[in-house]
Amino acid sequence: MARRLSPVELDFVESAPLRLVFSAEVSAAPKAVYEALAEDVAGLPTWFDAVASASPTHGGAGREVRLRGGIFFAETILATDPGERYAYRVDRTNAPGLRALLEEWWLTPGTSGTLVRWTFAVDAPAPMRGVLKLSRAGLAASFRGAVRNLDRKLARSAAQ
Repeated sequence: MARRLSPVELDFVESAPLRLVFSAEVSAAPKAVYEALAEDVAGLPTWFDAVASASPTHGGAGREVRLRGGIFFAETILATDPGERYAYRVDRTNAPGLRALLEEWWLTPGTSGTLVRWTFAVDAPAPMRGVLKLSRAGLAASFRGAVRNLDRKLARSAAQ
């Protein structure tokens, strides 16, 4: 059953009771990474293995994302800074125990590509925050795998 979460704003990424931050590098330029992340929403499952499907909603102002295993998120996009930042909050989900969730992706140019930083900012009761802290290694592995897959996908696209 879907539940509505708190309608947090961008500042929640800094004030959330729990923030999990992950980073990895890709060889592609920030513009290409941003396009894959923010503009090719339907292509998300081709590089992020945890995602079963993704589609834009509300004329591109939102997204619906379904994870493998049945969890879904209805999201509102809060920041679209091409080549730099992409952020969204979850408005509705069937994931248990969450009060608020905001995700932010920062793209920083590097000497040989882009540093991708993903922040998972959440409010939940203390027991759920504990579960999420214990899940950090799994989320990190999922993120690293996704970024590796994205790097390969963008390298193939650039070679064509």
